[in-house]
Amino acid sequence: MSEFDTQKGKYVTFQSGNEFFGLKIQYVNEIIVFQEITEIPESEDYIKGLINLRGKIIPVIDVRIRFKQEPFEYNDRTCIIVINVNNLVVGLIVEKIAEVVEIQEQNILPSPSIARGDKVQNKYVYAIGKVGDEVKLLLDPERLLNDEDLSLIEQANEGNLLEGEGE
Repeated sequence: MSEFDTQKGKYVTFQSGNEFFGLKIQYVNEIIVFQEITEIPESEDYIKGLINLRGKIIPVIDVRIRFKQEPFEYNDRTCIIVINVNNLVVGLIVEKIAEVVEIQEQNILPSPSIARGDKVQNKYVYAIGKVGDEVKLLLDPERLLNDEDLSLIEQANEGNLLEGEGE
């Protein structure tokens, strides 16, 4: 059984506001406790800055602000989900991690197309996952990052590569 088979259908779920979101586990490198962030001047408000993770500089995004929800106070339950999207590593600040769940293919429904003016986060959601009586909004991590974010993340990732060459 390959690693992909064991991860198939598994999602890391987290809470943001009143909703629960899921990310395919294959995007998730690790989940770390909240740590100090170095701010980047003149960046989007949801890009909180950079963290140093074992010598690698990683940009971090506040998911609530990205979804146009009210900002929240970071506390001891706040986590950073470190994801890898198309070989770009980025951290997502989330209120709290819920659990890793398995969602069968037949329980994944296409995201309903909702009239404009509805919640902004729907544009980041590609499907709805049913887990028991609950619903998880399944995120497309590529949609979370826009082109400007990607160039910033690429710069941070390139910086990591350059530092690693001299070793």
